[in-house]
Amino acid sequence: MELAIDTSTEIASIAISHHGEVEAEMTWPSGQNHSVELVPNILHLLQQAKKSLNQIDAIIVAKGPGSFNGLRVGVGTAKGLAFASGIPLIGIGTLEVLAFQHAPTGLPICPLQDAARGELATALYQLREGEWRQLTAEHITTVDELWPKIADRTLFCGRIPLHVAQELQERLGERALILASTLRRAGYLAELGWRRLDKGEIDHPTTLQPLYLRRPAVTTKRKTKR
Repeated sequence: MELAIDTSTEIASIAISHHGEVEAEMTWPSGQNHSVELVPNILHLLQQAKKSLNQIDAIIVAKGPGSFNGLRVGVGTAKGLAFASGIPLIGIGTLEVLAFQHAPTGLPICPLQDAARGELATALYQLREGEWRQLTAEHITTVDELWPKIADRTLFCGRIPLHVAQELQERLGERALILASTLRRAGYLAELGWRRLDKGEIDHPTTLQPLYLRRPAVTTKRKTKR
């Protein structure tokens, strides 16, 4: 059995799977409450599925990009459970989870995630000859930087701001197929994690780190004049 955890953004999702096949799943709007909601919801989902933590053989976690607090809670919880139980840990990119549900289209898939400051987190994936591939690594960009790089008809997915969707459609025309309200589901995270686990590709709890792409903003306290 595998436990999949995704707290990358304000929408959280968890799933229990067997060899990547979902047996129970829960997705909810968590806001900034990941630290108080995640563990109780994991225990609730296990209870609903009539499973216990000692039946979990692997932990799969969405590692980002995403919010600083959400990733800290999700990755930290996953690492703690894996380390305490001595079971495998697999980290999967959040954008890949978002894109994977659209793999059967065969199109290049460009997931978009709001990165604030007028910027977007993105990457590029595609199912080619039956193999799921990452074509472009996760990075921060803007609409002006992104659209000139799109040569083929591409599927854009995610919770895409309306003005971003409109600009992409205007710039790219028929090359852009935009699904502006796609939500991530931990069920797809579980399937991606199982694929890696089945190949023996695992992460170590002491070295797996969240993928932030941008350092969290830090406010420096001003010195008080005497």
